[in-house]
Amino acid sequence: MEFLVSILPWAQIVLSIILIASILLQQTGAGVGGAFGGGDDSIHYTRRGMEKVLFYLSIITAILFALSAFAVIILRA
Repeated sequence: MEFLVSILPWAQIVLSIILIASILLQQTGAGVGGAFGGGDDSIHYTRRGMEKVLFYLSIITAILFALSAFAVIILRA
C-alpha cells in the first residue's frame, strides 16, 4: 500500500502532462472568433483521424487523472 501511495504523485504528473499536451494539440476550425461567440453553428463538424484520437485520449486521460486523485485522497485517509 505504501508503494502505491508513493507512486501515485508521479503517475499524476505524467497524466497531467499527457492531458495538457492532448488538449493543446487539438485543432478547432472556429479560431479566435469562436472563443467570443463568433463561431458559425450552421456547419456540423465531425472529428476524423488524429483529431479523433487526441479527443478520446484527452477524455481517457482526464478520467484516469480524476481516479488517481480520488485514490490519493482515499489512501491517505
